[in-house]
Formats: sequence, structure tokens, C-alpha cells
Amino acid sequence: MTLVDSPADVRGHGVVLFDGVCNLCSWSVRFILERDPGNYFRFASLQSEAGQRLLREHGLPEDDLFSVILVEDGRAYLRSDAALRIARRLRGGWRLLTAFRVLPRIVRDPLYNLVATHRYRWFGKQDSCMVPTPELRERFLE
Repeated sequence: MTLVDSPADVRGHGVVLFDGVCNLCSWSVRFILERDPGNYFRFASLQSEAGQRLLREHGLPEDDLFSVILVEDGRAYLRSDAALRIARRLRGGWRLLTAFRVLPRIVRDPLYNLVATHRYRWFGKQDSCMVPTPELRERFLE
């Protein structure tokens, strides 16, 4: 299997950019993988070449590892917008979370920011980025 690494390979998919050393973020990726019935999502750590390239392409700071980012249909969604757009594609009751989109971002993002600010302290961090299993490698950008 080869790793997905070109924009053509991700057409029709959402790409989730995540902090590769954050335990909460790595757990979130596994959570999404288990609930993504159509294998819609692809993944890249913010620290990876692919993640850095996508950040540049969307005019986002390459050193800001604070937000989960969803790149979908040529747009980048940050923080709670990204999380809610991801939830809408997951199997089970997680789609119901999209009801929170009625709340303005000014209300949603402070809660997101609180968790993001303390994620290392509360959940810990790894010394290196998550390495996908051979079965999941095709879902991760190089």
C-alpha cells in the first residue's frame, strides 16, 4: 500500500489535520476512524510535510498546533467548525452534535479553546507522532 500524498488522491474526502503528539488528538483520530463508515476522512498530523503543505495552501500559520483543522471541498474549517463538520459524517448519534452549529462561533470556540489549551496537561503527549497501523496507512497523508 502507498500513502496518499497528492491532492488528487484526496478529492471527495475530508482531510483532518491534528496535533500528532497530543494524546487527545490521537485518540480522536482513532475515534473518527472507527465511526467513519464510508472511509471519507483522510488524516495528516499538523507537524507532517502534508499537514504543513495544507496549512500553507490555506494561508494558515504553520507553527500553530492549537486547532484541529478539516480541509473539505477546498476550504479549511477550524476548531469547533471542524469538529462539528466531522461529527456530521460519523456513524451513530454523533451527528446530533451538529445541532450546536446554531450557536455562534463566539460561544462554541471558547469551550474548544479551553480544552485545546490544557490538552497536554489533561491528556498528556507523546514524544513522536502517531504511526498508523499497516491496515490504516492508506488513510494517512505522507
